[in-house]
Order: sequence, then C-alpha cells, then structure tokens
Amino acid sequence: MRIKSTLSAYEKPIINIEINDHYDPKSALKEENINLTESDEVKIRILKTDGMALIDTQMYFSKPQIEEFEINKECVVMDFVSCNNIETNIDELETEKYLKENTHNIFYSTKFRATYKIPAFEQVNYLIIIFSKEFYYNIINEDWKLHEKFSKNILFKKSSFLTSKYIPFTPSIQWIISEIKNCSRKGALKKMYIETKIRELLIHQLEAIIMQSKKKEIVDEDEYNKLQEAKLILEKDYVHAPTLTELSRMISLNEFKLKKGFKSCFGTTVKSYIIKLRMEYAKELFKDKMATVSEVAYKCGYKDVSHFSAAFKNYYGSSPQKFKINWEIIHLWITGMLVFG
Repeated sequence: MRIKSTLSAYEKPIINIEINDHYDPKSALKEENINLTESDEVKIRILKTDGMALIDTQMYFSKPQIEEFEINKECVVMDFVSCNNIETNIDELETEKYLKENTHNIFYSTKFRATYKIPAFEQVNYLIIIFSKEFYYNIINEDWKLHEKFSKNILFKKSSFLTSKYIPFTPSIQWIISEIKNCSRKGALKKMYIETKIRELLIHQLEAIIMQSKKKEIVDEDEYNKLQEAKLILEKDYVHAPTLTELSRMISLNEFKLKKGFKSCFGTTVKSYIIKLRMEYAKELFKDKMATVSEVAYKCGYKDVSHFSAAFKNYYGSSPQKFKINWEIIHLWITGMLVFG
C-alpha cells in the first residue's frame, strides 16, 4: 500500500511511504518525522508497521494551498479532524463540504483520493490511522451488529463511511489522541502501547456512533445541538463548571429539558459528567509524583480536600493517597523494564 500527499507549494510529495498489506504482529513500529518550516509550517509524524500507518499532521500557511492525498489500495481509515474551514472533495465518498473541528468518522475506500483546499492563516490539525483490510479485521469483529452494513460494503468493495456525518469528539477520544501524540516509549513497548490505544479509540468511536443514532430517537436536532453545546461547555471548563441554572441559560434550554435530555443522550447526568471529567484530570495530574492530594483537589475544582477524596474513592474505588502510591510503583516498574529490558 502506497500513501502519498502532495501540496501545491512543494514540487515533491510531503508524504510518500509504502507499507505491507498483510498483518504481522511481530513487525517493528517505525517512526518518521517531517518538518518543513522555511516559509510556512508543516509538521508531520508518521508511525508505521505492516498493515498500518498513523499520520499526525499540523500545517499553517500564509497562502492558500491544495493538498492531494492518495492511497493506492483498499484501506480502512479512522479520521480525527481538529480544524475548521477545510474544503473537502473525496472520490467515491459523499461527505460534508467543509471539515468541522473536533469531529471524527471511519471510512472504507477501494482507492482513496481526496483534495483539500486549505485557506491561508488556518491552523490545520488532523490525525488519521490507515489500515489494510487484513489489519483492520484483526482488531475488530466483522460480525458486530453495528458494523454489519459497513462490513458488507467492504466485502463488496463499496467505498463508504461508517456513519453519514462526522460526529463530535468525546472526552475519551480527545484523551486517547493526546496519549498517542505524547507517547515517549520506545521499541516493542511503544508498539504495544500504540496498538492498544488504537483499539481503545475504535471502541470509543463505535460507542459515539451508537449514542449518535440513539439521540435521534430521543430529541429533535435543535435540542440535541443545544445539549451538545452544553457538553462542550463542560468539557472546556469542568474545573469551574457552571451551575445547572447557568448552563441552562447559556444554551437557551430550560433546566428540565437539559437534565432529561442530557441523561437520555449521553447516558449520564450533568453532575456525574463533571465528576467524570474532573476524576480523569486528577488521574493524569497524579502521574506527577510531586503532586500532592490537596494540589490536585484544588486544580480539579474542589475547595474541600475531603470532598475530593470522597469523590475520587467513589469513582476509582481507592483513595487518592493509595492511587498515588500504586501509580509510583507502576512507574518504577515500567522504568525498570525500559532500563534493563
């Protein structure tokens, strides 16, 4: 499988790589970094192994550009978009004309060819994970009910998206993308880590698509958009989260519909969602062995350490002090593996 990307500002392709189509669990994970910063900014990180390539791209231009992206064989692509205003045209695939920030989808293509019109002074940021068909079916059960139609399209070589529209990131998806981008492991351990995170991403993508299909049965589109806005508000500032009344006013939806709709569409209450976001943040903060429980509590929006400790224990099943000790032990064990392995 050959993967190639060409920009109008450059004579040669900025990406031109080839990977084997078959799945080999013993194949090495290789990394390649591309930096073009003479007049504009192009930063690309590529992780590749047999049957899979992960491409993390950041670009910024002072003049409009056109990117031509091609994959010459059958492929399945997990697509994560973190930018706006990129005009898109994909052969054999019907999609929205412009990419939307923090949205994702999965698609299958027999021979992928896309044109992206990139405006000047727009930060471009996207992550794509490209699989050969053999690799993809080694990480997913093709008989899954949710996956049935998509799997048939692959069988009959019909290019298609898993869902008709790109849907918003969930906090879990954002978190895993961040973990992939910031992975500093090396060698076999890195490959194991990256492949595990890709599987996690796939699970969360499928869960998000299930929730998207369910919400259509629960609320109308206008109400769902307001609920989605509420969710994004909480994700952006869960440390100083608004009250239910304040959130209701911010999205122009009464409190009753906010409470009922949020639980129906997202499977949790507003309060529980705030706690979830804070607890995930706390877990990350505790990776710094110098962080104290009181410091983490404050950074997560708790004025009372005892309230934070109770919430943490209720969420994770152990006190923050015990979690911190356990994390330090795990960190020492991993460090030992890297040094002596």
